[in-house]
Amino acid sequence: MPDPSESRPTTTQPPSADREPVTHSIHGEVRPDDYHWLKTRGRADAGVLGYLNAENAHLDVVMSPLRGTQETIYKELLSHVQEDDEQPPVQDGEWHYFTRTLEGKAHPVFLRRPIGGGDEQTLLNLNALKEREGLDNVWVYLTRPSPDGRYWAYLMDKTGQEVWELRVLDTQTGELAEAALTGISGWTLAWHADSSALLYATEDDTQRADKIWRHTLRQPQSADELLFQEDDSTFRVGASLSENGETLLLVSEANMAQEWLALDARDVSARPQMLLPRVRGTEVMLADGGDHWLALTNAGGAEEFKLARLPKAAGMDLKNADEVVPYTAERHLTGMHLFKTHLLLSGREGGFARLWVLPRTADGYGAARRVEFPEDSYTVRIGGNRVYETDTARILYSSLTRPTEHLDLDLNTLETVFVKATPVPGYDASQYVSEMVWATAPDGEGVPVSVVRRRDTALPAPTLLYGYGSYGIPMDPVFSMTRLPLLDRGWVWAIAHIRGGSERGRNWYDSGRLQHKMNTFTDFVAAGEHLKAAGMAGDLVAMGRSAGGLLMGAVVNLRPDLWKAAFVGVPFVDVLSTMLDASIPLTTGEYDEWGNPNDAGAYADMRAYSPYDNLKAGVYPHLFVSTGLNDPRVAYWEPAKYVARLRTLEESGSGMLVLKTNMGAGHGGSSGRYDALNEAAEEYAFALAAVAGELQSD
Repeated sequence: MPDPSESRPTTTQPPSADREPVTHSIHGEVRPDDYHWLKTRGRADAGVLGYLNAENAHLDVVMSPLRGTQETIYKELLSHVQEDDEQPPVQDGEWHYFTRTLEGKAHPVFLRRPIGGGDEQTLLNLNALKEREGLDNVWVYLTRPSPDGRYWAYLMDKTGQEVWELRVLDTQTGELAEAALTGISGWTLAWHADSSALLYATEDDTQRADKIWRHTLRQPQSADELLFQEDDSTFRVGASLSENGETLLLVSEANMAQEWLALDARDVSARPQMLLPRVRGTEVMLADGGDHWLALTNAGGAEEFKLARLPKAAGMDLKNADEVVPYTAERHLTGMHLFKTHLLLSGREGGFARLWVLPRTADGYGAARRVEFPEDSYTVRIGGNRVYETDTARILYSSLTRPTEHLDLDLNTLETVFVKATPVPGYDASQYVSEMVWATAPDGEGVPVSVVRRRDTALPAPTLLYGYGSYGIPMDPVFSMTRLPLLDRGWVWAIAHIRGGSERGRNWYDSGRLQHKMNTFTDFVAAGEHLKAAGMAGDLVAMGRSAGGLLMGAVVNLRPDLWKAAFVGVPFVDVLSTMLDASIPLTTGEYDEWGNPNDAGAYADMRAYSPYDNLKAGVYPHLFVSTGLNDPRVAYWEPAKYVARLRTLEESGSGMLVLKTNMGAGHGGSSGRYDALNEAAEEYAFALAAVAGELQSD
């Protein structure tokens, strides 16, 4: 934490970015863009860095009188963290794998211990590695032990740019088995059955995973074998090992289509064979059932998905597949995990996450039974399961007032055994209450809003309304320790389950994307209006990140008067410029989400809500905009351009506008847990000051 007594600049004059007039012309429209240079010059340019540093200095001035509050909130957050802790172990082969956090250490330690008992073994201490290699930040995403347990592979990013390297530890020597492989995609890591080779992916110039390779241990990366290459820029590749350990499944997927290939995991010379060619609009998730494939698919008009069984001998004909769990509009199926004697299925019903278990029989599969829980509102999902021959599955359970619980589910009886809950020191669940309320969107659609507060909070109260609403990703009602400082100060925390997510099924997603995207934004506005009209919310503060940052920019443009403040995190706000540039990471793969603006109709849809392009002179609320200099998903120049233009349009009466650039991190912010807590404390201090009237306007 910074020392509030440190000397700081005293000027409150916000920076002003240089203006270099540029015009973009397409579909008969000319768009002026005086801040396009923040993109074209690049993040290493002195002028770009000068502007970002000036904005950081301005933020420091604004926050200087609030650092004491920030320090207090940081200490409160830290008091709710069990610093010395372990995650419940997950069995893989003959070992239990787990992570441990240590008091005063920012990063986890990866360990394992023998199932039969014995000494634990440290696989990777990220704290020591960070110090040894002089890193500002470090992230480990995927880890995979080899089937024989000798090797432990992991993907590591040292910049936040999501450019990974693959390291393989030889657990017998405690040293790396070979030099790190570089230029790796962060989404693929799968071993062959004999532990001599593994599969990984690499990316093209736009950071699209486009190639899958087979690497033989202790051979140079230059000798690796290319297994599959995807040339369609709207598709990306991945690979995984089937639950039974027999098949390596390769997938090339777009947002609305998948193509599947497979190779024998036991044959290190095997080449991929086509299973299921791509069909635009047909989505398939595959599992290897031994003599058959299981397909979770929307084929045949099953909008909310069905589960089908396809005998391997009969070929992959989705039209004539046997239905295991038929389609119904009331149940949205989202995932599955296959065991030797059971299938665990995940999905949504009644707006909430649900699980079902199907026994495997000699003839196929028995009836699906739903796993029941005593609470009405909860979130449950499939946890880490790496053992195929077992009757027990690890699942994760949470609610708005209940910290995440690791449970072992008996697949025969459907009874659960408590393993461990995430410890939250100083938290008493009985002091908090949650509920779901319903807002009405302009088109009459009901929009669910999850709400949590202290029981003794007097209403109306200051309310933070959070939202996302894209990619079909639901914002489920789960517990978060980081909300407590606001709840304990008499705030309400609300989550708007807006269209564009999948809280109410696949149709909920489809009605919030492409030409229907405006529903996402008007749903959020309706949620805020309802909370105020119902007497629950006093001052409203909005918050969202990434595509949720787009949401923030759009709703501030739509209803600047509704919000006291908004937190616009790593925001996708320059929609047209980004989606018209196919060289930018993720752009071509996002056409199914936002549309391709080279098409006039799609351009018009995006033009109607793109936050940067819809800024106009007016009175704006307090805005805290944040970004990461190394962000490969939403580049720094989007929020920088947004703030620079907004500074020229704010009229008298507007709130404080600040831009924070994390100069050593990417899309997810700082990698260390203490830095992350400090960043949350800083935002809360800003929010409290905004509501208390302690922030001046620029």
